[in-house]
Amino acid sequence: MQRVEAGDPGVSIGIYAGVLQALGLLGGLQEVADAAHDTVGQSLASAALPQRVRLPRGKGKGDHG
Repeated sequence: MQRVEAGDPGVSIGIYAGVLQALGLLGGLQEVADAAHDTVGQSLASAALPQRVRLPRGKGKGDHG
């Protein structure tokens, strides 16, 4: 518990889950892990998407060459 209170980065998520359960707050962990609430992660994922996809010339429909 002292390591949790001190913010020790070596404490596993399982320990935090146990503490949250003991305090009756385990339901809040679901909100933290929900990707819908992660606006930074959504922005990064959107930025990684290709902006435009182009087919190579001469490879389209109806091209006989």
